[in-house]
Amino acid sequence: MHQLYNTLVEINSNMQLAPSLAKRWTISNDNLTFTFYLRDDVFFTDDDCFAKGKGRKLTAYDVQYSFERIVDKNTASPGAWIFNNRVDSANGFKAINDTTFQLKLIRPFQSILGILSMQYCSVVPKEAVEKYKNDFRRHPVGSGPFSFVAWEEGQALVLKKNEQYFEKDTAGKSLPYIDGIKVSFYDSKATEFLEFQQDRLDFIDDIDPSFKDEVLTKTGNLKKVWEGKIELQKQPYLNIEYLGILVDEQNELVKNSPLRLQKIRQAINYGFDRRKMMLYLRNSIGIPAESGFVPCGLPSFDSVKVKGYQYNVAKAKQLLAEAGYADGKNLPAIKLLTIPIYGDLGSYIANELRQIGINIEVEVVQKSLLLEQTSKSQALFFRGSWIADYPDAENYLSVFYSKNPAPPNYTRYKNPAYDVLYEKAIAEKNDSLRYKLYQQMDLLIVADAPVVPLWYDMAIHLVHTNIKDFPANSLNLLELRRARKE
Repeated sequence: MHQLYNTLVEINSNMQLAPSLAKRWTISNDNLTFTFYLRDDVFFTDDDCFAKGKGRKLTAYDVQYSFERIVDKNTASPGAWIFNNRVDSANGFKAINDTTFQLKLIRPFQSILGILSMQYCSVVPKEAVEKYKNDFRRHPVGSGPFSFVAWEEGQALVLKKNEQYFEKDTAGKSLPYIDGIKVSFYDSKATEFLEFQQDRLDFIDDIDPSFKDEVLTKTGNLKKVWEGKIELQKQPYLNIEYLGILVDEQNELVKNSPLRLQKIRQAINYGFDRRKMMLYLRNSIGIPAESGFVPCGLPSFDSVKVKGYQYNVAKAKQLLAEAGYADGKNLPAIKLLTIPIYGDLGSYIANELRQIGINIEVEVVQKSLLLEQTSKSQALFFRGSWIADYPDAENYLSVFYSKNPAPPNYTRYKNPAYDVLYEKAIAEKNDSLRYKLYQQMDLLIVADAPVVPLWYDMAIHLVHTNIKDFPANSLNLLELRRARKE
């Protein structure tokens, strides 16, 4: 999507909002009306859906159409949630003229700008949607740096350079530099790695666990044998891996569980070594989550201001005793639900906690079942992850807002003080003040411990050395506008 389409705003390499289709924007004094002033040199790519097959100029009316299409029940878009209960349903989207677009909110929500950078908010032409109908997915028509050539599902996707693309580099040369992209699909990560080794792929995203030890040292660097042959790119990736704990005291599962006790939840957080876990089970790919729920890579992240949990056996044992279970005596076994790929992590944590008196029984279930059980509040202790949709800590902190259902509030966490801070933060225009509110909320999560943060993820790229200007980013978006192949 990022190659074929554009959005009003985008996220730059520093995870800050930047202009894209919109050159600039203004926000009304009441924080409810956002006015975007669009470029007038953007064209949709040539396609049979247009008169004489010639791509036409993109206007604010296309933005209005695209956004209304997202919330239209007939579209049944999985992205409708981005605007639901946020945008004024009567006149939330309005093209004032060809280059001016207005968005109206029901209540202040500063993170709407981040949401507008998401691929859901890609601007599409009405002609293509109406011509291709349900087959529009096979005939994408956009204004992005590349245009669609062919797609053989499960085999390959081919895109070519969009010769009419509006962006230029500082020397005035049109972007993108490369002539096209071929994306190959493989059922097996082993096949993918072999194809990469044999120079048939320029880059691969992530490394299969079975090859990690062959390519990486325990400290997460390239082994000597690979140095100079390939480049390893590592970048904080906006994803946190965690264990969630159901804390809704009205739920029968919680009433009869020792996890209802805050001190037991805190003891679990102190009771295992995240750093050792990363070294031996992850080849140091990722950062031990010792600073709350909001991951590294976000502008508001601050490991000094938000102190999380570090390995501390004495503290864990003390909390167990204070909860009435000295050395784990009479403490019932606690079941942890996880998915097959994280079975070894579950076993590692269970083994560490057993040594301080907490008996964890790991049960491995299929991902679909775990999602169903967490959504229905039927899982008491479960493995989870949260990937950012947009680079704002609000995306993570909304997971604990009590008015949100599951998802995202899988733990059913409810704290009035937290809710007040959340509502204050989403209405705050000043970034630094908003970041302070985010940090206060994260500290509440650390104290109440409805989750056990495990690690903040990293995006891993293996790239051949002849590929230049192709950096990884925290959203792990494929950024190819300036990439070159030598």
